[in-house]
Amino acid sequence: MAFALPPLPYAYDALEPYIDSTTVCFLTKHHNTYVTNVNNVLAGENGGSLKGLSLSAIQKEVVSLPDSIKTAVRNSGGGHWNHSFFWSVMGKTGSIAEAPSGDLKSSIESTFGSLDEMQKKFNTAAATRFGSGWAWLSVNADGQLFISSTPNQDNPLMEGIVDQPGTPILGLDVWEHAYYLKYQNRRPEYIASWWKTVDFDVIAKNYTAAKSGGLPAFDTPLA
Repeated sequence: MAFALPPLPYAYDALEPYIDSTTVCFLTKHHNTYVTNVNNVLAGENGGSLKGLSLSAIQKEVVSLPDSIKTAVRNSGGGHWNHSFFWSVMGKTGSIAEAPSGDLKSSIESTFGSLDEMQKKFNTAAATRFGSGWAWLSVNADGQLFISSTPNQDNPLMEGIVDQPGTPILGLDVWEHAYYLKYQNRRPEYIASWWKTVDFDVIAKNYTAAKSGGLPAFDTPLA
């Protein structure tokens, strides 16, 4: 068993002008490093504890892994899941749903008051994450939406590790390498621009899955 780098679901320049093609290219190289590193764990002495698990299942098992591989899986397995998920929630302007509808829209409005208020809270979580990490919109065990941020490559699936566990339906990479080539130190500008790439049809599907106890569906191929 070994993971493979999933193909981008769009061209490298599809997210222009909000996320430049050079950054997307570099990010896929970072992503590939995470894939390589988690595969090295799988092939190693204690990799048997991961064999047969999906990438999402691995996130949920991080807390119970042997200490000898826990940090590597948390960082590289998390990095693989996070980036695969990140690519899946975006798309080319003109071919995406730029606003929520249906049950997702209703839930956002009942939880946060409006889409605008949700985005403000999300933006704050992303902008104030110290150092490297991610911002998330997730569904908790009670089926309620919540916003959180995590350091490094942690994600809300890592119950027992993160402060607020849940099922992510939207995530944003706020590591500097995700935006520095285009935005330099202007992280808030990157965050505001990124919303122009978010496909709310995908987020709605993720929300429906999470509400029924499922997980987001995206490509995590095996080698």
